[in-house]
Amino acid sequence: MEGGVNTIRKALDEARTILSEHESKELLRTYGIPVTREAEVSDQNSLMGAVKEIGFPLVIKACARNLSHKTDRGLVRVDIRTEQEAISTFQEIIREVKNEGGAVLVQEMIKGCRELVVGLTRDAQFGPCVMFGLGGIFTEILRDVSFRVAPIEKKDVLDMIKEIKARKILGAMRGMPAADLDQIADILIKVGRIGLEQENIKEIDINPVILAGGKPVAVDALIVLDSKGLENS
Repeated sequence: MEGGVNTIRKALDEARTILSEHESKELLRTYGIPVTREAEVSDQNSLMGAVKEIGFPLVIKACARNLSHKTDRGLVRVDIRTEQEAISTFQEIIREVKNEGGAVLVQEMIKGCRELVVGLTRDAQFGPCVMFGLGGIFTEILRDVSFRVAPIEKKDVLDMIKEIKARKILGAMRGMPAADLDQIADILIKVGRIGLEQENIKEIDINPVILAGGKPVAVDALIVLDSKGLENS
């Protein structure tokens, strides 16, 4: 987990309390949480290298340390299928974020219509609490989520799932396989572990986690830090 610790320390040394999407997912990756294959690029040469390595179709999006509302600003483009489309999209996005110290994230496109959310919040009384629920655009609207205090075990995850009103989307439906509950449990358990081990992490928001053939993959993520935690790291 040394890479994740170094990422946190570097951010706090720079007086940053928010990790970029790429930094957030790289930290999750160090804990074995499945995230998208991706590369952060800042010029056309590195763009083409990423395109060749990841392959089409792609998602190309802005990536900056304090960038929010990427979709609202038109800074997320999906289903990129040609080199020329990748180049023109890159040029448009990098032009928009260059003054914000941003780069561009080239990411594999995960196909799936079922979206979940996984998160962590550090409660003043209970400590790190793991969250699970319905993800995507419905997270804030429906608030169909469940919480447990870390550490959690698989039986806790199964209880959390039972509390979700939309839990039927995890079953086999309309030709889609049932969600891999073992992998979902593994992600939630590891998020709880991160909260226990990394005391300077204040919040984790992994949204969406897309079910691709029943397998959960973290497509977007945000980690918020507590600058006071640097003294304890």
